[in-house]
Amino acid sequence: MSDTAAPALKEIFNREKLRHIADQTKAVHPPFDVSAFMTLATTNLEALGIMQRMRQVATSLHATLPGDYARNIEILTAAAPGIGNGFASISLPEYVALYGLDDFDLSMQALQYFTRFGSSEFAIRHFLQRDMARTLAVMETWSRHENEHVRRLASEGCRPRLPWSFQLKPLIDDPSPVTAILETMKADEALYVRKSVANHLNDITKDNPAFVLALIDTWPKDNPHTRWIMRQALRTLIKKGDAAALSHLGAHEEAQIALAAFQVSPEKIALGNPVRISASFTSTAKSSQKLVIDYAVHYVKKSGDASAKVFKWKEIELQPGETCALSISRAMRDFTTRKHYAGVHKVDLMVNGRLVAEASFELLI
Repeated sequence: MSDTAAPALKEIFNREKLRHIADQTKAVHPPFDVSAFMTLATTNLEALGIMQRMRQVATSLHATLPGDYARNIEILTAAAPGIGNGFASISLPEYVALYGLDDFDLSMQALQYFTRFGSSEFAIRHFLQRDMARTLAVMETWSRHENEHVRRLASEGCRPRLPWSFQLKPLIDDPSPVTAILETMKADEALYVRKSVANHLNDITKDNPAFVLALIDTWPKDNPHTRWIMRQALRTLIKKGDAAALSHLGAHEEAQIALAAFQVSPEKIALGNPVRISASFTSTAKSSQKLVIDYAVHYVKKSGDASAKVFKWKEIELQPGETCALSISRAMRDFTTRKHYAGVHKVDLMVNGRLVAEASFELLI
């Protein structure tokens, strides 16, 4: 995601938060020049996106701290609890990424500690980029750490396509080096960690679906945590109707159903209001069948073309002759990540990844 995609987020690093970072740093290092830091950290602030602000905080800390990397890490380590948990604390790992590449061992210790306050997922990627094998070896030990934030970092930091960061091309080409990390956390007790493992695997499916399918084929299916990860990891493949992915959910590529109705209401709607999507169908199978129900909205773009976005709806199991009726409301208002444009929006009903029915509504702006 680009810095401009969600401009409101940049206010995480507002002047009040920057002053808080400065005050907490001074509390553990009295010579710290708060005024000099604020002058540097707020330079051209309004024009900067969230990631640019994060980086500017790190460079401003570097300019106003004593100058020796090890000493600065000592100061920031002491300041971290006072700065607190949240995105603003990601400026501390960013400091490590900018100034600690040549002190690997100290930097790994710092990233492991800082991630408990603000994730080190972006910073660790600079070390992966420089020395993949050495950094992954450390991250593999993190995958067994007692702290869930550290375990999550082991997975999140080496995602091949981590949002808001650069891609790790070697892991896009060959994801096998992260196998041990994913294996270790395939049944992690923390949902926070399981979400990362699932997202990591979903990343991999975009380039190496066979790798993910082969890996989860070896995983036990009796653990609910593992089953949850598998289901979430395969979501992109399932939306595409991938037969192998569907089979992991017990669903088949060809759904046996008779459609009774599929409609979107109202037919015309003003921006800011919701549309209601409804579907009804009956199983024509001779035995019970599992169905994965999704819907896709073809959002009109500024150019007038449309771009489809698939949304999860429901996973169900129908008995022979059983009817299912579904209804869901979809907000049609602008978000920081999506701007709407007037025009006819097509809506698709997808069952087991296959198009079953179409409807539409007109958005008025």
